[in-house]
Parts: sequence; structure tokens; C-alpha cells
Amino acid sequence: MSTSTSSTPVKPRRGPRTPASASPRSQRESPFARVSAMIVMGVFTLYFLVPIWWLLVAASKDRSQFNTTNPLWFADFTLFENIGNLIAYRDGVFLKWMLNSALYAGLGALIGTIIAGMCGYALSKYEFPGREMIFNVVLGGVLVPATALALPLFLIFSQISLTNTFWSVFLPSLVSPFGVYLSRIYASASVPDELIEAARLDGASELRTFFTVSVRMMVPALVTVFLFQFVAIWNNFFLPLIMLRDETLFPVTLGLYAWNSQVNQIPVLRDYVLIGALLSIIPLIIIFLLLQRFWRNGLSAGSVK
Repeated sequence: MSTSTSSTPVKPRRGPRTPASASPRSQRESPFARVSAMIVMGVFTLYFLVPIWWLLVAASKDRSQFNTTNPLWFADFTLFENIGNLIAYRDGVFLKWMLNSALYAGLGALIGTIIAGMCGYALSKYEFPGREMIFNVVLGGVLVPATALALPLFLIFSQISLTNTFWSVFLPSLVSPFGVYLSRIYASASVPDELIEAARLDGASELRTFFTVSVRMMVPALVTVFLFQFVAIWNNFFLPLIMLRDETLFPVTLGLYAWNSQVNQIPVLRDYVLIGALLSIIPLIIIFLLLQRFWRNGLSAGSVK
């Protein structure tokens, strides 16, 4: 008896079919989307740069040419002469205002960043009763606008006779609820607990661990907090308006406002307000250009991790 075995051919396995919509050509951006994105970015670029361009052009003109020439193009370029007149006006009071703004913003942003970084680090890495409640209070402080706190701060400082002083503007600038929030979020994501434990085993104190280990990993967040604080304090207007009466303590924003309110009586102040506004934004541009590399380094380090 013979048995015949029939072998069934085995079909080769095929991988999952790639839909036609997933082809590399279809995954490329369409020209319409690319052009639309470029148009949107171009419109917003013009929106931000045209006022600065107008300010530069207006500050470089003579007083008689301000209303008789093209507002977006130069006439007689007298910018440096105008700057000299501004600095010489009233024995250089504008330079005093710029120095005051630098002290308020520079020292306030630096100390405020250190305080915010330490608070955020402590809320992230230490377990203690009431930690979440404190963090919720900080979140509530982020939602409160600074102008709403100006009047209560004035009442508090008036009780201790600190109004119309340097401290009435400087001390409130040291508090940054947003800085505490950002520092806690970034410390939780970028500072490993194992590294902190290793530093403790090596005998490092908590303060030394923070400044020698944790701060280096939190640099992008701390730079962000510093920039936000610096810009907010530099542009702060309402708090100095309420607190200060002595002109020598004015920041540049309040000083230019005081000049602008006297333009009808002293027409030359209009030119000085324009030139002063142009000079007042230069420190902000310099700060951003100097510190942007820390953002780039932080982003690249995060992508490698």
C-alpha cells in the first residue's frame, strides 16, 4: 500500500502594506503650507519690527523734520547729536533714571532668580508637610496681576515709612511666583534624585549640593526666570508711580512718562521722550542676545538625554 503525501506550498510572508498616503513624497510639506507659514511669520515680524524702526527713524530726525518728512525713512541723520542733547538736559537726569532701572532690574532679577530657584528646588526635592498647599498658593500668585498688588504694597510700605525710597520698588521685585513654579517643574525633570544622594554620600551639605550640582542642571530654567524678571522690572511702571515722588529715584519708564505729560508746556521734551524710549530698549536687546546661548545649550542637552 503506497501512501502519497502532497506538500502544500507555503506562501511567503509579506510585511504590512504601506498605504499610499504614507509615501515619502506625500509626507513632505505641501508648498501651500510652507508659503502660508512664511507669510504668517513675515506678518508678525513686521508687526514687531516696524514700531522699532519708526522709533529709530524718529529719534534720528531734527525737531523741524518730525512732521514734515516720511515717518518711516531718514531725513538729516542727527541721532548722535540728539543723544548728546538728551544726556546734557537737566544735568544728565536721564542717565540717572537709566542707572536706577539697571539697579532695580539687574539686582532684583538676580536675587529674585536665586530665591525662586531655591524655593522651586525645595518644593521639588524635599518632602515636608504642607508642600502641596504652598505650591498651590504659589500657583495662585501667578494668576494675580502685579497691578492688583500695587495698592496693598503701598499701604504696607507706608506703615513702615518706606515709601519714596529705593526699597519700596526693589523689595517687591524680589518675589516671582512664576519663577518658583518654573523652577520646581524644571528641577523635577532635570535633577535626578540619585545625583543628590551621591552628593550627600560624599559629604556635601544641602546648600553646597544645590549651588554646585543642581544649579548647573537648572541653568536654562534659571536664565528664563532671570529674563522674565528683568523685563518685568525694567518695564514696571505702576508700582514706581505709586511709591515714588522723588525724581532722582525714578526708573526710566516713570521718568519718560513724566516728560511726556509735560510735552504741551515744553515741546522739546517730545524729542527727548522718543530718543529716551529708543535708548531704554537697548539693554533689553543686549540681555536677550547675551543669554540666548544658554537656551540653545539647554535645548540641545535635553534632546541628547
